[in-house]
Amino acid sequence: MSMSEQKTTPKPGTAPRRRFAPVTVSVNGVEITAAAIAREAQNHPSDDPDMAWNQAVRALTIRELLSQEAARQGIVAEPLTDDEGRRETVEEAAQRMLLEGALSLPVPDEESCLRYYRQNQARFRSPALYEAAHILFTADRRDKAAFAGALERARGAIAELRSDPARFADMAKALSDCPSGQVGGSLGQIGPGDTTPAFEAALTRLEPGGMSAEPVETPYGAHVIRLDRCIEGRTFPFEAVREKIADYLAEAVWRRAAAQYVSILAGQAEITGVDLGASATPLVQ
Repeated sequence: MSMSEQKTTPKPGTAPRRRFAPVTVSVNGVEITAAAIAREAQNHPSDDPDMAWNQAVRALTIRELLSQEAARQGIVAEPLTDDEGRRETVEEAAQRMLLEGALSLPVPDEESCLRYYRQNQARFRSPALYEAAHILFTADRRDKAAFAGALERARGAIAELRSDPARFADMAKALSDCPSGQVGGSLGQIGPGDTTPAFEAALTRLEPGGMSAEPVETPYGAHVIRLDRCIEGRTFPFEAVREKIADYLAEAVWRRAAAQYVSILAGQAEITGVDLGASATPLVQ
């Protein structure tokens, strides 16, 4: 653990920060200062300050372990520059060169990539697209009376459209509180995440040409939805995604091997103030 079990008590009128008082963190006698941890914590955003602090402690501890081992082996750092012009620091280069020399990793072969492709078909499928239109009756859900009124107006529109579906565009122009009303309620093509979860769920339940039997409630109000067309997703051919699969599998193998290597280094080191655990993965960005 990188925090002591003694809680800090904030002064009256001040916002609490970390819930636990920090303890001294060191690797083979080299202290990782609280100031360094605070700076690193900014790279680990979290709603929980303790979690961000702990992640920063782990990251800095792993880097210190790698830096010390690189120095012990006498590695002379040769910083590289990436395609965007960003150059490694000497420390980052030494850590990278250490891991490159320590880890001997197999390259994913065709069979491994094909097996992963077949076992994860959903990952390689384009999402379905919907062409839809709606009529929106806005209301704040926190205002129960107003929202009830919006639902009632939406139900009235549905009742009229059941007897004359061809009036949808005209009614959208006359009644909808959405700017799409000016184009007959058309929303064009909609994909996953383009609308609220409730709206999207309603679309998936409709058949092309169908209309919602009841108003669809969202934070924006009550909707009358019509699905005009559904364009089904398609599975990408293996040849189109093979390179991405190989990169993914290679990275997964690297992370496992790097975690094991760090665990070995940690077992040989004297570390205080943090427990890296068995799943430690180096962070050498």
